[in-house]
Amino acid sequence: MGSIFLGCVGSSSKVQSSNSGRPKKRTIPKTQRADKGKTMAAAASRTFFHGCHCFFHNQRLLLSLSSSPSFLTNLPTLLLPHTRRLRPFSSSSSSSSSSSSVNETLPIHEPGKESLLRRRFNVVEILEQRGLLESLTSDNLKSACSDPNLPPLRVYCGFDPTAESLHLGNLLGIVVLSWFLRCGHKAVALVGGATGRVGDPSGKSLERPELDALTLEKNAAGIAYTVRRILGQNATEEDSFVVLDNYDWWKDFRLLDFLKQVGRYARVGTMLSKESVRRRVESEQGMSFTEFTYQLLQGYDFVYLFEKEGVNVQIGGSDQWGNITAGTDLIHKILQADGAYGLTFPLLLKSDGTKFGKSEEGAIWLSPSLLSPYKFYQHFFSIPDADVSRFLKTLTFLSLEEIAELEREMKRPDYVPNTAQKRLAEEVTRFVHGEEGLQEALKATEALRPGAETRLDWETIERLAGDVPSCSMPYHEVLDLSLVDLSVSTGLLDTKSAARRLLKQGGLYLNNSRVDSEGKKVEAEDIVDGKILLLSAGKKNKLVVRIS
Repeated sequence: MGSIFLGCVGSSSKVQSSNSGRPKKRTIPKTQRADKGKTMAAAASRTFFHGCHCFFHNQRLLLSLSSSPSFLTNLPTLLLPHTRRLRPFSSSSSSSSSSSSVNETLPIHEPGKESLLRRRFNVVEILEQRGLLESLTSDNLKSACSDPNLPPLRVYCGFDPTAESLHLGNLLGIVVLSWFLRCGHKAVALVGGATGRVGDPSGKSLERPELDALTLEKNAAGIAYTVRRILGQNATEEDSFVVLDNYDWWKDFRLLDFLKQVGRYARVGTMLSKESVRRRVESEQGMSFTEFTYQLLQGYDFVYLFEKEGVNVQIGGSDQWGNITAGTDLIHKILQADGAYGLTFPLLLKSDGTKFGKSEEGAIWLSPSLLSPYKFYQHFFSIPDADVSRFLKTLTFLSLEEIAELEREMKRPDYVPNTAQKRLAEEVTRFVHGEEGLQEALKATEALRPGAETRLDWETIERLAGDVPSCSMPYHEVLDLSLVDLSVSTGLLDTKSAARRLLKQGGLYLNNSRVDSEGKKVEAEDIVDGKILLLSAGKKNKLVVRIS
């Protein structure tokens, strides 16, 4: 691509070029040569940049990236008054021939600024590099999402209200929506107020239990609030996303109209061939007709959003492939339109290969009312080393170079254990619970750390009581009671011999202070504000004792 001349002094500077690709030389009159200051200014204004198109619009410099991956990184900060310092986005392990749309860097989040610049990045290739891409219905989506001549995409992800909160397994959908937002596109979060009444059979061996209307409405409201909270605190523009409920268009849709408008275009053979359906049909439990129609309901959601809301991309986990392709097929048949795309991402799995789900013990809820920011933070802080790199790529927005550097640090002999986990926990907690939630989690983590010098007060410990086991004991029973006896009577430890053994090993704590003497008894000054005690057996086993 030819060189471009950019005058950087004043908004009236002009871009000039010749057929040879070189800028025409501008001659400075002799009368101006004596003025050294003007000459230097003119020289400074004749700056050459390669591989970019630059133009002025409303006195603001707008940049359109092209094939030079180094341009944006090397661009002086002076020429980007509306962006923060940019960082390389690609992993150091990426080859130099990688697409520039992936290697270039995204602006740091700053609401309402440089949306045009963000739109130049190929979000599909970004997702692919980070392990967030499973399948595409068409490779044309790669060009559609990065073509500066096309309007932003509108992308939707659905969430059925089968519980009052989303859980960690749903977080990937919000993360992928956020990547589209960061690349200048629009997002729609669809709460399945209607489809939740049917139940998605995808990935399920049994039919979902039926929920009453009141419960569904409560769950839908809770999920809508959670999605608005997370996307709202991470959105770049106020109008960049919207939360809808499919019950709004399904509630007045009569069965006969549905069969006429949608059912006539569905082919039973195609529906049966979907993997999510085939597995259930061949199972001992079989599949009900209600569940069998689910893919048509979700498929029509895409038709409605495509036609009424301009939505052209549906995303979902890999188990949603059948439902997503049902939607693209219906759009083609009913509306006789092209330009509808589907994208799936891998499911978020535990290290043992099982899904993170709300029905499993220890579900990681995204609502702070069901799981505090502290416990949410602690979950990621405790991730095994084998999983931390994968979660950094899929659940955070750190650059791949920064993640690669953390991986290298983990292999060094002087690596401090859990450093990478700490960064993971901070980034994901901030994304889900905001800066305030992260600070709450950090404060609680420090307060509960055995040996911490943080002064404990009654309010701090009481706030933690929801995250650790607790009990109540009368003041007169606690005062002068030995720590060994207190540990057993409160249920912190099973036997006195276990308590003595832990004490000798240095693992028994009272209010974060190590107990060194077996004869230690509870004194009046040990009871924090005369109301509460914090016992710890090791680093993780804690118990709050309320004094009545």
